[in-house]
Amino acid sequence: MSEERADRLAGVLAAPKPETVIDIGCGWGELLLRVLEAAPQARGTGLDRHGPDMERARDNAAKRGLAERVTFVQGEAKEHLSAADLVISSGAYQVFGSIPEALQALRPLVNPGGRLLFACEIWERTPTAEELAQMWPGTTLETCLYLADVVDEAVAAGFRPLRIEMATTDEWDWFESGYAASSEEWLLANDDHPEADAVRAELDAHRTRWLRGTREVMGYAYLLLGVPAQV
Repeated sequence: MSEERADRLAGVLAAPKPETVIDIGCGWGELLLRVLEAAPQARGTGLDRHGPDMERARDNAAKRGLAERVTFVQGEAKEHLSAADLVISSGAYQVFGSIPEALQALRPLVNPGGRLLFACEIWERTPTAEELAQMWPGTTLETCLYLADVVDEAVAAGFRPLRIEMATTDEWDWFESGYAASSEEWLLANDDHPEADAVRAELDAHRTRWLRGTREVMGYAYLLLGVPAQV
């Protein structure tokens, strides 16, 4: 996600003036913190299993004066769910199973009149057999849906689509390159390290998955979904 998109999404998510925000699979909580900065009346909860990300999130919240308005909980998200005016689920649908199962499970968590930001991987086009073979082991055509199908599943779950947008190729490239950048820098400085061969192999595998598998085949969709003010 680019800086421009993050700021714009934060503004859109804050516009209805949510009082409670929950971010499922929040990572280090950057989008959640931006929403709270844009919505000074809101309190937030971030859920994630990864301890280092939680520590980074808490540190960032403290530096930005948000520590008293946000709680970061490490653990299984399904064990700490609660309803909120704004629910964020970006790249975390696997917590509930499939995309349709996630949308069905998320619907009761959104308070009447509230919003859900749901973001997930989609097929931009049908991958060839060769491209599928270069992706993660076990990847099949059923791994992702197409954009229209994700939106249909959201409507079937009881949401109305307010905004639908896609990550750009530049955003994807920045993300994939950034994922590997620090490890590539380490490898240049530590080529004779005992772990260098393993790091090099993982970096080469990642680059193959990206450039020969997912690039311009798999996209990332952002859906802003609303629920009726009265149920």
